[in-house]
Amino acid sequence: MMYKKKNVIGFILLGLIIFTIFFNIFDVYKNRESYKQDLIRFHVIANSDSPIDQALKLKVRDRVLKEMDSRLNTRDINKAKEIIRENIKEIEEIALDEIKKNGFDYSVRAALEKSNFPTKIYGSIALPAGTYEALRIVIGKGEGKNWWCVLFPPLCFIDVKSGLTNEKTKEELRQVLTKEEFDMINAAASKEGQLPIKLKFKIVEILENSKWKIKRLVGYKN
Repeated sequence: MMYKKKNVIGFILLGLIIFTIFFNIFDVYKNRESYKQDLIRFHVIANSDSPIDQALKLKVRDRVLKEMDSRLNTRDINKAKEIIRENIKEIEEIALDEIKKNGFDYSVRAALEKSNFPTKIYGSIALPAGTYEALRIVIGKGEGKNWWCVLFPPLCFIDVKSGLTNEKTKEELRQVLTKEEFDMINAAASKEGQLPIKLKFKIVEILENSKWKIKRLVGYKN
């Protein structure tokens, strides 16, 4: 009798734990699209994983960011997208010029399109995995490791030029996100008793990756 009672208590506790976990991540998964529409990611994919191709990827990244820094001086997401689209051919030419300067003859493709990203941590800020609009630059075969950041607001520029700091990152994000959206991705805003925000986003990342793989298997096109 005592053994059965312990089993019942054990099942109840397990159920409460599972419920708590899913309740804690539900707010993130349910609202995961709200702030994505206010962000543009930057994605540079190397030709291969060889050291020289990886080094070239970073040079292309730096050159494009340097050229786009002053042009993306806007707080309006739609204006930022318009600027990128208007300059997409020039972005390709800039990347191609940098590739040739370094003695390579790789092709390059630039586009503003939907792309899948893993979780990205900026100090206490955590951006969950999922599909974001991104400026993607693919060098050559595009079979190497990639580099990514947030192009709008300009966290890439902060990252590359002076290193990320919590205050700089938060200041940029507050400019374009609502208070609710900002609090959602701010790890410091996690309330006591809840799952850590980074753990929540890791679970969301697993869910998003599973969904992405299923779409590929069934030949889904966005």
